[in-house]
Amino acid sequence: MRRLHLLILALLASMSSVVSAHELSMAEMEVRETSPGEFLWQWTASSDKAPAVVLAPVWPESCAVDMNMLRCGQKGLFGTLRVDGVGEDYSAAIVKIYWLDGQSRVFTLTSRQPEVHLYGSAEDKRGMGEIAWAYATLGVEHILAGFDHLMFVLSLLFLVGFNKRLVYTISAFTLAHSLTLALSSLGLLTLRPPPVEATIALSIMLVAAEALNKEQTLSRRWPALVAFLFGLVHGLGFAGALSEIGLPQNNLFVALLTFNVGVELGQLLVVVLCYGLYRVLASQPFFSAARKPALYAIGGVAAYWSIGRIVGILV
Repeated sequence: MRRLHLLILALLASMSSVVSAHELSMAEMEVRETSPGEFLWQWTASSDKAPAVVLAPVWPESCAVDMNMLRCGQKGLFGTLRVDGVGEDYSAAIVKIYWLDGQSRVFTLTSRQPEVHLYGSAEDKRGMGEIAWAYATLGVEHILAGFDHLMFVLSLLFLVGFNKRLVYTISAFTLAHSLTLALSSLGLLTLRPPPVEATIALSIMLVAAEALNKEQTLSRRWPALVAFLFGLVHGLGFAGALSEIGLPQNNLFVALLTFNVGVELGQLLVVVLCYGLYRVLASQPFFSAARKPALYAIGGVAAYWSIGRIVGILV
């Protein structure tokens, strides 16, 4: 029993540190045109490790760099912008560019997409295929780095098990978060992020607790209904991340659709990997004994997370 408690504490500590790292993984850069062809740029994200120390922007060849000033001539910001180091201390770099005419554009660079082509103005000239690939990749990366959403999916797996009901449960979760993701991204449904994030953490804690409960509760009888209801909230969380990334004005629906497809692909990848582990380890004696400590670890992290987020709303 003492070893079990130590295992739970170790899992809690490791997962808490990972969660904290995820919450600080976005670096933001602001680029503002001060006169035709001249731009002032700076990192605006705050972190224990300053973005300037670990991230290095590589500007288009036509731009001359003088400290935090860019002089790009008549073409303006035209060419390829790359950020070296993204994907290490920071999972993504969000570049916000403001032009003299009042227009702006947001670009998100990740380890899989560390560069973007700029066209000298706010006009987004990327084709449909390029936008689809970019946003599908961002969707996959977001779900794989979104530990709160992954913990919820894992809790559902523990609650339902690998049987036919899992198909309906995951489908209900997918339908729900796709619905609210679309409504929120299109501006038809708006909620403040702090209550949404707190509810997401509470949903993990509830499903983990229900997976530990041996009685035939509502969650055990109708897991698809529970997944749908909480999926509505998780979709708002996805929408919050997408609002930070930004949506292109041209091919907006393509970007929204492919981001959601990317989220689903990442989610299915996790389920398939878990099923593979289940098939390999189910016959091992320790496997059934590890179920309860794993659920206690997930619920403990979610409880810790819930308290912090609720306090954040009230303070």
